Amino acid sequence: QVQLVQSGGGSVQPGGSLKLSCVDSKYTQAKSRYTMAWFRQAPGKEREGVAAIDTDADYAWYSDAVKGRFTISVDDAKNTLSLQMDNLKPEDTATYYCAGDTAVKWPLRPIEYKNWGQGTQVTVSS
Repeated sequence: QVQLVQSGGGSVQPGGSLKLSCVDSKYTQAKSRYTMAWFRQAPGKEREGVAAIDTDADYAWYSDAVKGRFTISVDDAKNTLSLQMDNLKPEDTATYYCAGDTAVKWPLRPIEYKNWGQGTQVTVSS
């Protein structure tokens, strides 16, 4: 049973913008203490946390690499997590994954999440 379904991504020139979306069917079922996040993985590198949001407190965390350029948000009515990516750089090129789970202690650590989206490619190149 597919739980998190991603959309968006693609190719863009440096300085451009893209938006990723992720519909999470488990979000409303969780009721509380549900954290959602975006991760990325470039070829030959480990999966790294990009941004996360506590859906109860509406508090967000960002990695230093994307702080000030990326914005994470959640639409409660649509069970949708989004990542607005502005001023993209070539080093942002990776496969991006959304994730969600309850009782997350370290929001930017992949090991905290059991539920993952299918991944979507983001390529930043001139």
